[in-house]
Amino acid sequence: MKEILVYTKPLCPYCFRALALLKKKDVKATEISAAYDKEKRQEMLAKSNGKTTYPQIFIGETHVGGYDELAALERDGKLDALLNG
Repeated sequence: MKEILVYTKPLCPYCFRALALLKKKDVKATEISAAYDKEKRQEMLAKSNGKTTYPQIFIGETHVGGYDELAALERDGKLDALLNG
């Protein structure tokens, strides 16, 4: 299984939804709280080509984007292939 990184901020409803969806898929995601950690935020910005919204989700080397993009992958039946591919 690919490494899954989710950059989050406290009390973010989209972050909660993204982590819940990944948990429902029975995959382990590493949550990185980046909102108040300058180094982690810079890391997120560099990996996401400057995207500043939360969450920012990475599956392996693939930058998924935020919760809406993750949910769209699930809705379109493409998330399992990305997780397992």
